[in-house]
Amino acid sequence: MQSQFDEMHATSATVRDHYRTYDRWLASQPRDVMRSRREEAEMIFRRVGITFAIYGEKDENGAGTERLIPFDLIPRIIPAHEWREMERGLTQRVTALNRFIHDIYHDQAIIKAGLIPPEQVFGNAQFRPEMLGVEVPCRVYAHIAGIDLVRAGNPDGSGTYYVLEDNLRVPSGVSYMLENRKMTMRLFPELFSEHRIAPVDHYPDLLLETLRTAAPAGVSEPTVVVLTPGMYNSAYFEHAFLAQQMGVELVEGQDLFVKDNFIYMRTTRGPKRVDVIYRRVDDDFLDPLAFRPDSTLGCAGLLSVYRAGNVGLCNAIGTGIADDKSIYPYVPKMIEFYLGEKPVLNNVPTYLCREPEDLAYVLAHLDQLVVKEVHGAGGYGMLIGPTASRQEVEEFRARLQADPARYIAQPTLSLSTCPTFVESGIAPRHIDLRPFVLSGKTVQMVPGGLTRVALKEGSLVVNSSQGGGTKDTWVLEG
Repeated sequence: MQSQFDEMHATSATVRDHYRTYDRWLASQPRDVMRSRREEAEMIFRRVGITFAIYGEKDENGAGTERLIPFDLIPRIIPAHEWREMERGLTQRVTALNRFIHDIYHDQAIIKAGLIPPEQVFGNAQFRPEMLGVEVPCRVYAHIAGIDLVRAGNPDGSGTYYVLEDNLRVPSGVSYMLENRKMTMRLFPELFSEHRIAPVDHYPDLLLETLRTAAPAGVSEPTVVVLTPGMYNSAYFEHAFLAQQMGVELVEGQDLFVKDNFIYMRTTRGPKRVDVIYRRVDDDFLDPLAFRPDSTLGCAGLLSVYRAGNVGLCNAIGTGIADDKSIYPYVPKMIEFYLGEKPVLNNVPTYLCREPEDLAYVLAHLDQLVVKEVHGAGGYGMLIGPTASRQEVEEFRARLQADPARYIAQPTLSLSTCPTFVESGIAPRHIDLRPFVLSGKTVQMVPGGLTRVALKEGSLVVNSSQGGGTKDTWVLEG
C-alpha cells in the first residue's frame, strides 16, 4: 500500500534535512509579503509575455486564448545525492531509447530477439518507414528529451521515483524552468546566499552545443535555426525565447526553401544555407511532399534533404516511435538489451489494454486505475478512476471495449506533495518533475527541471492545460 510522501515534511512535526534552512526562512515571512511577491511575479510574467495558448479554447472573437501558467513561490528542493542517482538513471534511459530508435530503423535486433511484438512498432502511427536505413550524426535521434518523473511514498516513509512518460518528439517547458529560476532570484535574492543551489542558466549554451552536433559531415560552423509553427502555437513563447537565448534565427516554414538538395532560409541579405533545424513542428507537418500535403507549417522537400544528410533535424523524424505510451512498458527491456544493465529508474506498472488478460483486469478495476490514450498528451483523453463519477467510468468502459488497443492503464500513484502557496495559505499539492536531457556527443543535463504542481486540492493532474502551475526546482550542491 502506498503512503503519502511529502517532499518537505518527514512527519507533520519534522522537516527533512535539506529543507530546514528554507523552512526557517519561510516561517519568518508574513503572509501579506508572500502574497505581494506572488502578485509581483504575475505582473512581471504578464509583462514579459510568458503565456501559453489553450488548445481548442477561443475568446468571443474566435481567437485563441492565452493564459499565464501560475508560478508558485515555494521551491521544490532536491538534495545532491538524490539528483546524482536521478541523473544516472536518466542518462541510462535516454541512451537506451536512442539505441532503440536506431535499431528500429536499421537492424531491428530487438524485434528479432522477440522482446517487442513487431506489430507494436510497424503498426504504430509514429513509425516512419521513410527513416529506414537513414544514418544520423552520432546515431542520436532524441537530442532533447523531457522525461516525466513522479515520486510515490513507501510504507517505511521513503519515496521512490518512477518514470511516468518519455517525451521525445517536441518536449516543451524548459523556458519555464529558466524563467522560474530568474523570478525566484529576483523576488528572494537572500535565499541564494543561504543555499548552494546548482545553476540552470547555462541550459541554452548546452542546447546549442547539442544542436551543433547534428550538423552534416564537414560543416564546422553550422547555421542553426529554430522552426516554429508560428505565434498561435501554445508553446510559441518558448520557441522565441530559446532562439533568442541561443542567438539563432526563429523561422517558420514559409521562411525556408530547398535548392539543389540543401535547405536555405530567406534573409534580408539573400538566401542563407541552414545546417541544423531545431524543429518544434510534429513529423506530419514537416514536409507536405512527404507527409500531410495540406501542411503549411513545414518546408517542401525537407525530407529528401534530410535523407541525403545535408541538414540535421533535432529531434529526428521518427523519434516518436520511442515516446508512444504503448512502447513505454518495454523500456526496461531495452535498457537490459542494449546496455546490459538493470534500470536505475523504474517504470510505473502498466497494463496494455490490447492484451485480453490486461483488458479484463482493467475493466474489472476501472474505478482504481488511471487509463490513458496511447497517443494522448496534455492530460486529455484520460480517466482517473478514483476521482471519476460513475457515469464517467461507464462512458470510458464503452470506449475501452470498442477500441482496447488505443489505451493503457496504470495504478493510481499517490504523487508526492510539496508545500504550495495557495489562497488559503500554505498547503500540500501534488507535483511531478520534468528534467531535460540533451544527447549529442555526450549526454548532458542541467541540475533540475520543470516541477509542475496540481493547484486544485487533491488533484493529480499537473498539466498547465488542466489548471496546473509550476515551481522553481533547486538541486543543492554538495
